[in-house]
Amino acid sequence: MAVTSALMTEFGGVIGDSWRESTAWWPPDPEPPAGAPNVVLIVLDDVGYAQLGCYGSDIATPVIDGLADGGVRLTRFHTTALCSPTRACLLTGRNHHSNGMARVADLAVGFPGYNGIIPRENGFLSEILATHGYVPLAVGKWHLTPQDEIHFAAPRDSWPCGRGFRHWYGFHGGETHQFVPSLFRDHTAIRPLATPAEGYHLTEDLADQAIGMLHALRSAEPDAPFYLHFATGACHSPHHAPEEYRERYRGRFDDGWDVWRERTFARQQTMGLLPEETTLSPRPHWVPAWDDLEPEDRAVAARFMECFAAFLSHTDEQIGRVLDAIEALGEMENTIVVLVSDNGASSEGGVLGSINDARIWNGVPAGPNELRRRIDEIGTETAHNNYPWGWTMAGNTPFRRWKREVHEGGIADPCILHWPRGIAARGERRSQFAHAIDVLPTLLELIGVDPPAELAGVRQSPIEGTSFAYLLDAPDAPERHTTQYFEMLGSRGIYHEGWKAVTFKPLGAMYDDGLDPDAPFADDEWELYDVRVDPTETRDLAAEEPERLATMIDLWWTEARRYQVLPLDNRPVAALLSPRRPFQDRTSAIYRPSDQWVPEENAINVRARTHELRAHLTVELEGGPPEGVLLAMGTVLGGWSFHLLDGRPRYVSNYVGRDTYVVTAEEAVGPGAHVVTMRFDARPDLSGTVHLLIDGREVGTGEVARTTPVRHSIAGGGITCGWEQGPPVGPGYAAPFECTARLDRVEVEVLTAAPPVDPEAHLAAVMAEQ
Repeated sequence: MAVTSALMTEFGGVIGDSWRESTAWWPPDPEPPAGAPNVVLIVLDDVGYAQLGCYGSDIATPVIDGLADGGVRLTRFHTTALCSPTRACLLTGRNHHSNGMARVADLAVGFPGYNGIIPRENGFLSEILATHGYVPLAVGKWHLTPQDEIHFAAPRDSWPCGRGFRHWYGFHGGETHQFVPSLFRDHTAIRPLATPAEGYHLTEDLADQAIGMLHALRSAEPDAPFYLHFATGACHSPHHAPEEYRERYRGRFDDGWDVWRERTFARQQTMGLLPEETTLSPRPHWVPAWDDLEPEDRAVAARFMECFAAFLSHTDEQIGRVLDAIEALGEMENTIVVLVSDNGASSEGGVLGSINDARIWNGVPAGPNELRRRIDEIGTETAHNNYPWGWTMAGNTPFRRWKREVHEGGIADPCILHWPRGIAARGERRSQFAHAIDVLPTLLELIGVDPPAELAGVRQSPIEGTSFAYLLDAPDAPERHTTQYFEMLGSRGIYHEGWKAVTFKPLGAMYDDGLDPDAPFADDEWELYDVRVDPTETRDLAAEEPERLATMIDLWWTEARRYQVLPLDNRPVAALLSPRRPFQDRTSAIYRPSDQWVPEENAINVRARTHELRAHLTVELEGGPPEGVLLAMGTVLGGWSFHLLDGRPRYVSNYVGRDTYVVTAEEAVGPGAHVVTMRFDARPDLSGTVHLLIDGREVGTGEVARTTPVRHSIAGGGITCGWEQGPPVGPGYAAPFECTARLDRVEVEVLTAAPPVDPEAHLAAVMAEQ
């Protein structure tokens, strides 16, 4: 950004006929304001209002609690109810629809508020600060790039380094495996630096990378202030933590979510986080009472929560390592740290909890018997675990509902600001309304920087947030952010001067509450609350104050038209069925060995279709029998792997992490050049027959009873040639299982059309079951 701006600056020297009559001139480097502080923005994922110790939890978060003790906690901070939209708000100071990020980037549709493309008119904090001499660095989750722009050939302008960050280490998408993540550095996909067996965990790696970047920065540039954007994968599913952390919490949640919620609410009241009149919202009927669960199911549910708590405490420690590194540099005193979560606690685990979140897309959620059998896998690398609704409800204590919805449980979140040199407050609370769009203008005001009228030649749109710097040293100051709309997947709300109107729009038959997801939006029933005294939305005043409600609804429509919220749409799967750049249904593809993977969404689709994989390879005369992956898709959570084991061709098909089918050839591949083939003959019932061939001669056959119809993974990764991402798709080998034969290429040919699988029908069926 600074270079581009400099190139646009009018030349300040003299140009004569020769150097004798000329005066050279260089544009000045951008200068930060005097005494400019460093900035660290920590973005947690899916952490509910009640899950940090300083917001009432009994989960150990001493580092985060220390930030609150040394600074200010906002008790009425709000987000958008979903991750990509909130992250866009944080980084631009504009509303999520103004950013084209009405939903997660994966669910973009072709309307201005929904297209997943953040316009250049909405400059990022990183871009603004770079023009004032800051060095912006990003570590962790991004999730602001459309799904069709994360592969090797895609443009990089929506990646972190395309939006002002000098360096980035992290992952795209909403989630990734914490023991074997799908990682990127700057513009390129990379493999994890170690394996689970070697003790690898993503959050520890992110902390290492952040510390390494700061050390490298100070070696190269000792004085420039930095902006570190540190966005953990925690605590989005999968809730992975090292075993020692999981064991710390064994037995801690055996009393269940109802008791935990009551105890947490009592702590919140003692802390003064809520108005005295606040009542705890009732448990909704679709969440079972803990005492009504069978003992075996209580054990499973408790284990889910133990893993979440372990994940959060482990993350807290890694945040502490980063802050300790800043302290060791002697710079913590003049570093602004803002810590937020992006939305309320997540309900994506369903009523029972989930051992593999990708299974919902394939219509096969794990039932209670499977969860009981696999309880010891929860939290380990073979599970993509997410806790049940009861713990979601508890994590959002004392509020109603959760992530994806705009009652307070989905949008009320922690926010802490810590700046020892800049603010006098220590351990104080502030109860004025604030929103994610307020973070950027707050930071600019604290630093002493005005929002730019222009960035890199692009006229900037107005900042839509309101700085809350005014309240940091003035606890009783009147709130300045007095009106804020909310909309997420059809659910709507409006806050105005202490009142809130809200309506819930279902996505399907989710909660058995009698609401029709296909009903016209005009028929939706609105509720009205005085959230100054009723922040938990338990006393609906709609019938008592119909005129106020009507005014509030009119105000919502005014704000919706102002910020390009329309058209309303509560059909998330519709976006998946009509992507911006649909890849043609290719019938052939060629893959060659590379460190890069091809994302599943961009790879040739062989799921449940008759197809052939033909590997062209050469086996050397010397050395042992060839081994390793020829072509693979997915992980232990679902996928397939075509490889050589002890010289013999082998095919593994993993059905959603539940059932594994292995077909092995009866003979090995000899020295010389060969074509090794796997042919899958698909049947309409999603089963099929595997044929293994060497140079056209069948050497093995076997049956696969069930193949994945919709998608193998929701945690990144894709097709790899010559290696496997891991954890391994099947038994008998360890990833990455590099191919030791000289592999030239693997040809893929699809011989039948894809089966008529309806993802929306699958989603509706699963929601109905839960």
